[in-house]
Amino acid sequence: MKEKKKDIRALSKEELQAFFVSQGDKSFRGSQVYEWLWNKGAHDFDAMTNISKDTRQMLEDNFVINHISVDQIQRSSDGTIKNAVKLHDGLVVESVLIPTPTRTTACVSSQVGCSLDCKFCATARLKRMRNLNPDEIYDQVKAIDDESRLYHQRPLSNIVFMGMGEPLMNYNNVLKAIDKITSPEGLGMSPKRITVSTSGVPKMIKKMADDEVRFKLAVSLHSAIDEVRTSIMPFNTNFPLKDLKEALIYWYEKTKSRITYEYVVWEGINDKKADIDALVQFCSYVPCKVNLIEYNPIDDGMFQQASEQATENYIRALEARGIVVNVRRSRGKDIDAACGQLANKQ
Repeated sequence: MKEKKKDIRALSKEELQAFFVSQGDKSFRGSQVYEWLWNKGAHDFDAMTNISKDTRQMLEDNFVINHISVDQIQRSSDGTIKNAVKLHDGLVVESVLIPTPTRTTACVSSQVGCSLDCKFCATARLKRMRNLNPDEIYDQVKAIDDESRLYHQRPLSNIVFMGMGEPLMNYNNVLKAIDKITSPEGLGMSPKRITVSTSGVPKMIKKMADDEVRFKLAVSLHSAIDEVRTSIMPFNTNFPLKDLKEALIYWYEKTKSRITYEYVVWEGINDKKADIDALVQFCSYVPCKVNLIEYNPIDDGMFQQASEQATENYIRALEARGIVVNVRRSRGKDIDAACGQLANKQ
């Protein structure tokens, strides 16, 4: 049986250098190939024009580049772009380019489907098929950077891990991807412009702090009352708020990095004074800011956007305690590209 070729991007630069030495070539050839793969984003050995044809053929004989392809692009009336990204095995994830007058942000996926069970999120209705590899995460960012340059005449400025999947359930691959994205030998982006959003996995938040990551942390909170949070995010039973609080205090003590809480206010679910008071109390544990996010329906009657008055009540209570609060209006709703809507609708 013919041996399956290895994906060349699974190799480190040192492993690539060692491979070339084993073939009787110079180690610097491995550095050249590494630059083509990660800095220039080559998806084809023939694109590596400063390498001889014989060497390119040798690479072709031994390796593959399991790159993504942007299968479908949808453009919103507000300038948002949603990519349906086909992976090498035929599975599809989605990523989004969100433009504003001052920045362009990539919202990228980390899993095919999701292993958590948030009732308000379309992605949670998909079974988790598998984790994304580091190169598949990197490729989403590279594709959106190309689109940012093409459509907005500027490079990508920010990345948020808020697409499909729970990033901390694919921790090692997410960190490897961020390493490639931030490396001068990769895309050279600042880690301070990257935000990893989690639904709240306490053990992994502590691990991030221990690993001294330099990107920002956001937590999809939505309630600071255990019973309410469990009713909309059932995994909260296993990761209750007291454990999340402890992990976030640990994070801040280690990193001194302020946390962002993402919070949607729904009618009849978390729009009462008790909900507001609980959030204000939760915000007192570590320095933070709150993003109140407009809800995007997923054809479900259970969740309805709360009234403007309910949102205003949250804003007043938070600001009275000196907590920074922003209201995030959703982008790309007309193409199902807004928060919570990514579900591979074709």
